[in-house]
Amino acid sequence: MTRLNRSSHDHRRLSLTFSALALALAAAGAGLAQAPGSGTWTSKAPLAIGRAEIGVAALDGKVYVLGGTAQVGNGKPVWNSTLTSVYDPKTNVWKDEAPLPTGLSHIGVAALDGKLYAIGGFTDVVHMGPKDLSFVYDPKANRWTALPDISSPRGSVAAAAVDGKLHVFGGRISDKIVKLPAPPGMPELSAGFGTVTTHQIFDPKTGKWTEGVPLPGPARDHVGIAVLDGKVHLFGGRVADVVDNLDRHDVFDPKTNKWTTAAPLPRPRSSGAYTVLDGLILYAGGECKPGGQPFTPNAFDDVTAYDAKTDTWMPLKNLPQARHAFGAATIGHAAYFVAGAPLCGGGTTVDTLMLTLP
Repeated sequence: MTRLNRSSHDHRRLSLTFSALALALAAAGAGLAQAPGSGTWTSKAPLAIGRAEIGVAALDGKVYVLGGTAQVGNGKPVWNSTLTSVYDPKTNVWKDEAPLPTGLSHIGVAALDGKLYAIGGFTDVVHMGPKDLSFVYDPKANRWTALPDISSPRGSVAAAAVDGKLHVFGGRISDKIVKLPAPPGMPELSAGFGTVTTHQIFDPKTGKWTEGVPLPGPARDHVGIAVLDGKVHLFGGRVADVVDNLDRHDVFDPKTNKWTTAAPLPRPRSSGAYTVLDGLILYAGGECKPGGQPFTPNAFDDVTAYDAKTDTWMPLKNLPQARHAFGAATIGHAAYFVAGAPLCGGGTTVDTLMLTLP
């Protein structure tokens, strides 16, 4: 559990968290071949409504976007959407499929053996109402089925599939509740803190969860995750709030059941979007820029690519607009980045952005 005190640093944490949320309520190939700053961004069909804090994964040549915050125009956000939205790059069309059984945000999502898995999540704003739920989606039947619960209620876990099993890392259990000061005319809010190093493994053959080797280093959530050459890479994340971002890069090898370290992110980061494209791990955006002021678009807009052959990160072309709380998935030789929040801690967008490399 992360301990909070009343130092000026902690007050700044809470100020950043609340200020951005108040605004949200009110407004509601190999790496060596890539030159720095390379890449082409193309706008594709937008989502029907604004989304953020979503789970995203590729399955059967399509991009799935699950749950999250949903907002129609400048209307009041729904913090725990049940939406299952699917994008087909061949037709450039979005459609909705069977909804999640429970409205959730900050869901861990991964595809495995033709099915989609959704793990954990929050039911309320500011990381409140963590759940220990897990579900599997069968696209052929267009049906969600409940799976055994994970070991504790938590959201913003990192999920990945490798060697026929599902791995779930870290997350926020929100066992430390902090009241946020409410300005005139705004509702009182609480924020959940408390991150873990938990590593759980689900085997679809047995239908059971088992404990894996915990995350090395500090407990964290909002972590970037990708599978490359049979290994699971975890990078960035946060210990508590948006001023507590990490740059560390840990690699788990399921064959040896051991952790190693790799080149850290160029800058500490959390809540960005990540995927693997043309043999490179991509990480885009995140929150929030050091010293950035609440009530301003101060998310990150940079994009960086990791080449495991050289153990280096290389800058690519920036996002068209800064954002965090979005997701990414790769279909063929194109990576699709969907939705997200342009403000530190709040907001939604409808964007679908495609990135291709030379």
